[in-house]
Amino acid sequence: MSTEWQAPAIILSARPFGEGGAVVNVITRDHGRHAGLVRGGASRAQSALWQAGNMIEARWIARLADQLGSLSGEMVHPAAALAMEEPLGLALLTSLCAVAEGALPEREPHPVLFEGMIRVVSRLVHGAGQAMADYIRWEAMLLAELGFGIDLASCAVTGAVEDLVFVSPKSGRAVSAAAATGWEARLLPLPAFLRAADDDGAVAAWADGLRLTGHFLERDVFHGHHRAMPEARVRLVERVMA
Repeated sequence: MSTEWQAPAIILSARPFGEGGAVVNVITRDHGRHAGLVRGGASRAQSALWQAGNMIEARWIARLADQLGSLSGEMVHPAAALAMEEPLGLALLTSLCAVAEGALPEREPHPVLFEGMIRVVSRLVHGAGQAMADYIRWEAMLLAELGFGIDLASCAVTGAVEDLVFVSPKSGRAVSAAAATGWEARLLPLPAFLRAADDDGAVAAWADGLRLTGHFLERDVFHGHHRAMPEARVRLVERVMA
């Protein structure tokens, strides 16, 4: 008896396998990060479809549930091709896929993270400036989903809920400007857009946000599993700082 599913998906990666095939990793709402073998996936005819960041309607089928299985798909939104027009947008999209693939356990559903990825990819149509804050919010959401959430509700020192402008790199809790006096150099700046959903921030704020989420991703997620931060994530930071 075979097992199968069909669902909207975002392609995370595609690696050549055998003669013309590819092992493709996708993420879906209900099946999480999931791999499958695409026959002919590395061919010229199919290579444009299986680019990281593309949104597809995916179909996976296998004889047994724990097998690699076969994957096929139809294009829904060619995000990779559209991002090629903007270097920062391409860096953002590549980082989104690499972080999701490297951080998330295989076949474990994370519907909130999937919906967040859809939002980032959809906003990227309007340029990286429209999507960067949402991408950094998604990284903060990823940390929370994995049990390493940043606590921005109140000051770790005074309990105040106003003027929160730093985060402790040890505890991951917010710190107010008053409580941080004299300790600013040891704390991570907290960009306002991480506390306000309607704020897209600016380049300096993006750099602070990437530094903040990157600190905890590197320490708690990747180093915790003896892995380095994905190169695509490192390149995104370099692109923002350039």
